Amino acid sequence: MAKYLKQRKEINEKSQTDLRETVGSILEDIKINGDEAVMKYSLQFDHWSPEKYKLSEDEIHKAIKLVPETLKEDIKFVSKQIKYFAEKQLESFSELEVETHPGIHLGHKLVPINSVGTYVPGGRAPLMSSAMMSTIPAKVAGVENIISFTPPAKDGKGIPPAMIFSLYNAGSTNIYSIGGVQAIASMAYGTETIDSVDMIVGPGNAFVAEAKRQVSGIVGIDLPAGPSEVLVIADESSDPGIVAADLLGQAEHDPNARSILISTSQKLAEEVLKLIPDQLELLASYDVASQSWENNGEVVVVGDYEEAATLSDEYAIEHLEVQTSENEWFLNRLKNYGSLFVGEEATVVYSDLVVGTNHILPTMTASRFTNGLWVGKFIKTQSYQRFTKEASIFIAPIASRLALAENMPAHSETALKRLEKYKRDK
Repeated sequence: MAKYLKQRKEINEKSQTDLRETVGSILEDIKINGDEAVMKYSLQFDHWSPEKYKLSEDEIHKAIKLVPETLKEDIKFVSKQIKYFAEKQLESFSELEVETHPGIHLGHKLVPINSVGTYVPGGRAPLMSSAMMSTIPAKVAGVENIISFTPPAKDGKGIPPAMIFSLYNAGSTNIYSIGGVQAIASMAYGTETIDSVDMIVGPGNAFVAEAKRQVSGIVGIDLPAGPSEVLVIADESSDPGIVAADLLGQAEHDPNARSILISTSQKLAEEVLKLIPDQLELLASYDVASQSWENNGEVVVVGDYEEAATLSDEYAIEHLEVQTSENEWFLNRLKNYGSLFVGEEATVVYSDLVVGTNHILPTMTASRFTNGLWVGKFIKTQSYQRFTKEASIFIAPIASRLALAENMPAHSETALKRLEKYKRDK
């Protein structure tokens, strides 16, 4: 029986309703009023009102010159990691054609999405890694038009140079200094100066996640990627200091981020709870991380590994770390997660920033039915059919009978007319 030593505070349903209504009204305003509304909300929420939101080539190259060479090299290294892994994923794809009956040829082609908009969070900190994670797989997939939106920094100077370099180096064709709901609306509906896209990808805060949800269907979206989440499964063999650090590593993302510990050891769980306040005090991100842990942190003790795995699958968490003496058992048993980190040596920060697996992952239990962003999200697998006349003659009577059984006489006629014609031609 699961025993909670710390539980998440109850979600305020009214605040969720308010969020949906606020986002909906902004989306509708921008849909109707275009650039004028985008400017209004950019000024209201980001205190940002430049002469134009799209960066010119000159602005991009001036910004790139300001990026320290060491940081450029680090960004290039990470870009290569992401690109290499995406290319290997793409290699696992193949086009297909099979003959299922003499003269009946069925197949599928791999067709990249034409235009993609990437959203990159940047209000609290410039997440260069998210810029690369969202853009590079699209480029590898063959997407021709990749436009990127990211909010200006709080210093009033626009997009940080390192972010501009990350997007440009990753392959963005246009970069806009627009954030929040107004960015999602611009990509979904288009404005007088911004073209709409076919798909929107990238993480964001609760407002961005809700905006993506509401425009889904008007455009494609990658997945529900809201405030960050981490869950650590630990036992008596785990290091409480490392577990505590990993929980806080996600808490500093956002006040709404979730950090959860499931442990088979009450002693370990209690030690982690004692260590977290001390570790929090040392963080420059204390204000955000402490609020996140206070409101959304959870610590639960379970009876055995099976109970831990079952509860973890119910959470269907974004980042799942396993730090136990039986890591391989969990690797084979666990089913629902955005990305899995096996063993103490693997931590979320490595994937978030460096190694090349994508950190844009499903949140809010969406890993029950979808995976994280990857090169395959940008490719449509489109089927096609080819028939010989002999095959059409063979199939037509079967199709006609089934069409009539479904009360679709016009369907039946499309088959019978071919049957009549091809029989005459024989």
